[in-house]
Amino acid sequence: MPEKCILILLDGLGDRSYPELDFKTPLQAAKTPVLDRLAVASANGVYHAACMGQALPSENAHFIMFGYDIKEFPGRGALEALGAGIEFQHKDVAVLSHFVSITESEKKLVLKEGKPVISDREIAEFVDVVQEFETGGVRIRFHPTGGIRGIVTLHGSVSPFITDSDPFVNNRPLINIQPWDGYRDDPATAITARALKKYLIHIYDELRVHPVNQARIKNGKLPINCLVTQRAGQLKHVTPFDDRYGLRGLSMASGPMYWGLGNYIGLDVKKVTDTGNPGNDLAERIHMAYACSNEYDFIHVHTKTPDEAAHTKDPLAKKSVIESLDKGIGKVIQPLLEDPDLLVIVTADHSTPSSGPLIHSGESVPILFHGSGVRRDRVRQFDEISAASGALGALRGKELIYMILNHLDRSKLRGIMDTPVDQPYWPGKYKSFKLE
Repeated sequence: MPEKCILILLDGLGDRSYPELDFKTPLQAAKTPVLDRLAVASANGVYHAACMGQALPSENAHFIMFGYDIKEFPGRGALEALGAGIEFQHKDVAVLSHFVSITESEKKLVLKEGKPVISDREIAEFVDVVQEFETGGVRIRFHPTGGIRGIVTLHGSVSPFITDSDPFVNNRPLINIQPWDGYRDDPATAITARALKKYLIHIYDELRVHPVNQARIKNGKLPINCLVTQRAGQLKHVTPFDDRYGLRGLSMASGPMYWGLGNYIGLDVKKVTDTGNPGNDLAERIHMAYACSNEYDFIHVHTKTPDEAAHTKDPLAKKSVIESLDKGIGKVIQPLLEDPDLLVIVTADHSTPSSGPLIHSGESVPILFHGSGVRRDRVRQFDEISAASGALGALRGKELIYMILNHLDRSKLRGIMDTPVDQPYWPGKYKSFKLE
C-alpha cells in the first residue's frame, strides 16, 4: 500500500451546466484526456467538505479537508494576516478589507463600485490617510496587501464576533457593523463593533475630500472614498497536523490565506507564484511535490485558477483553464502513477459557478484516489456527473483525511489506545515500556 500522499487540489473546479456548453459543466465540456485516463485507473466519487448545498469559501473547505473541526477555525482575516507576515498577537483581531467607491443616500453609505480601478500612486496616498486610528481604547492599523486590498488589525480589548460591512453587490447599502447575536452582551465585542464603525466613518470623512478624489471626479472617475470589511478573525491554539494525524505535511500554494492556513495548522509552506500559464504552473508544482515526497507524508498542491476563471462569469474561460491544467498534469503525472509508495488524489475544495450572483455554490465536486490497492471502478471520465457513480461514493467533511489515513495503512482500529490522546492514526507516538 502507499506510504505517501500527494493531494492535487483544483480550486473551485466544480460548476453548474450551461446552454453554451450544451448543458454540460465546464469540466464535462473540457477536453481532459489525462484526467479521464487517471479516472479509469482510480476509485472515483464526489466530495463536499460540509453539508450538500452549503456554499463554502476556500479557507473553510481547506480547513475541514485537512481534518480540523470548524469550531477551531480562526477566521479568514487572521489566516490572511498570518500568511502576509503581519505581526499580531492571539488577542488581536484581523479583518479583511479593501478600498471601494461609495455614495451617500439618506445618511446611508451605498456601495457604488466594489472593485474600483485605481493606480498604485493613488493607493499609496490613501494608505497614508487610513493607516492608523485609535478610539475607545482600540488601536486600529491598515496593512496593504496589494492593489485595493489590505488587512485591518485591531488591538486592545477586542473580539472577532462582529458582522461584515461589505454587502458584496453594487448599489446596496453597506452593512452596519454589529455584534453577533450570541455576543450582544459581550463588552469586548460591542467595543470592537463601535471602534470599527468609527474607523470607517473617519476614512469616509477623510477620503471624500482628498485631493486625489477631487481630481478623479474632475476626470470623470469614481472617487475611492471608503473601506469595506469582512471575515474578522482571531488566532486560536490548535493541535499541529503532524501530532493530530501522524503525517508530516507540506502545502504548496499561492496566496497569503493558504500560507497562513499552512502555518496555523503546522504544515511546512512553500510559497509559489502564478505566471499566467495555469498548466505549466501546476506541472511545476507537481514536479516539486514529487521531489519532496521523500521528506513528507502528505503534500498539498494547489492551483486557484479554475476558481478565478469562474469568477469572470464566463463558462468558456473556465473550460479553457481546465484544459490547460489537464495538459500540465499530463506533463508530469506518469512517474507519480508508477510509484507504488504514492497515493495520488485529485479533487477540489468547492464548486464555483460561472454565472449568476453566487460567489461559490453548494454542489459537490469530483474526487479520485489512485494508488496501489485502491479499488478501481467503472468510471471513465473525470467530471461531476461521471464521478458520482464511482466506488468512493459521496464523501463528506473529515472523511477525506480518514480515507487518506486508511489508504496509507495508517488508520487506527477503533478502541486501541497506544497514546493518552485518542488519535485517529496508527501507530501512535507512544512512550516505550521500560523496566524501572
